[in-house]
Amino acid sequence: MQATTLNAWLAHLEAAHPVVIELGLKRVGTVRDRMAIKFDCPVIIVGGTNGKGSTCAMLESILMQGGYRVGLYTSPHLIHFNERARINGVSVTDQEFVDSFQSVEVARKEISLSYFEFTMLGCMKIFADARLDVVILEVGLGGRLDAVNIFDADVAIITSVDIDHVEYLGNTREAIGFEKAGIFRTGKTAICSDPQPPQTVIDHAREIDADLWLFGRDFNYAGDKLQWNYAGRQQRRNSLAYPSLRGANQLLNASAALAALEALKDRLPLGAQEVRNGLVMVDLPGRFQVLPGKPTVVLDVAHNPHAAATLQQNLGNMGFHPFTYAVFGAMADKDISGIIRQLKDQIDHWCVTDLPLPRAASAEYLKDQLIEQSVLNDKEKSIQTFDDPAAAYNYALSKAGENDRIAVFGSFLTVAGVIQQRQS
Repeated sequence: MQATTLNAWLAHLEAAHPVVIELGLKRVGTVRDRMAIKFDCPVIIVGGTNGKGSTCAMLESILMQGGYRVGLYTSPHLIHFNERARINGVSVTDQEFVDSFQSVEVARKEISLSYFEFTMLGCMKIFADARLDVVILEVGLGGRLDAVNIFDADVAIITSVDIDHVEYLGNTREAIGFEKAGIFRTGKTAICSDPQPPQTVIDHAREIDADLWLFGRDFNYAGDKLQWNYAGRQQRRNSLAYPSLRGANQLLNASAALAALEALKDRLPLGAQEVRNGLVMVDLPGRFQVLPGKPTVVLDVAHNPHAAATLQQNLGNMGFHPFTYAVFGAMADKDISGIIRQLKDQIDHWCVTDLPLPRAASAEYLKDQLIEQSVLNDKEKSIQTFDDPAAAYNYALSKAGENDRIAVFGSFLTVAGVIQQRQS
């Protein structure tokens, strides 16, 4: 393969390996070794059902305020593929990806790699060549068999454990917790900020002799309306500003980030002002993002019942709006009825949409799920179907009064479609 543009590479990879998810570390580990990809700096790996992206963004922002050279790998991207790899907050360029993908192609030889594995290795090649001070890696799915787990974490974080991706991870919190705990390493710091961690997480950490930090036991937070405090094993951070990321769970995510930085304080020391500034300046589109202007527009990539429950709480805390419109699209493998159950009492008018992927649930299916849960079409409630998120959003915008609210949620593709429509 001799593609000369990033788009050509991505199109080739999507066509060449039709299996969307292929778990296992042997193939991708072999190619890593052939490419001699390794890091001579601390590595933080962040897994969990929800909260991964926010925790990664806070870590990146604080460490950048400390003057460190930071590599951040996340997935999926919202608008542009380049978002998946950032160095000091700046997305990697198309040409850097083209060059690194060529290196992966040469090294893999006979080994078949999935789209995710191939692109992840390309990102890691760029990071390994960039002389970074710290690398932050977000787990794609699960943990134990996720491709980023070919790298050993100096600090591993599990943000939350809930039911999602049951076909790969199991259908109980205990089974899913075991998969997520696979990112822990012997003798290294393992952080779990879920207030009710599955026993499997605790047991696995004990079995491999990882240094487990539990929320409520090893670290916690307290706060009032103006500021909050972090308390860890040996370090306190007082009079902190609230993170610029809004929402009910962001102090849990921030506490996990500060626990990780406490564990690394000898290698990556940070002052109080650097932590404060990092929290204030963190930015992550699509996580309870409230846009300026009227009507109020909220963007949130809530795509499972756990995230939907948090969104429901956040919407409830926003104050009165006469009507709330939803723009909702989701993948077919999600617990769609569970998402609706969490949010139906907050939403008056549903604008459900198809998405441009074969594995997406159709708008008609979403409508049927709403009807099953007694969401009716009348003067007070309604369900409309649309071909794409932009059309659904435009309809909601045309109907909403200036004091109403539009909540855009579900798949990353739903939120991305609306962001692109607003930018066009």
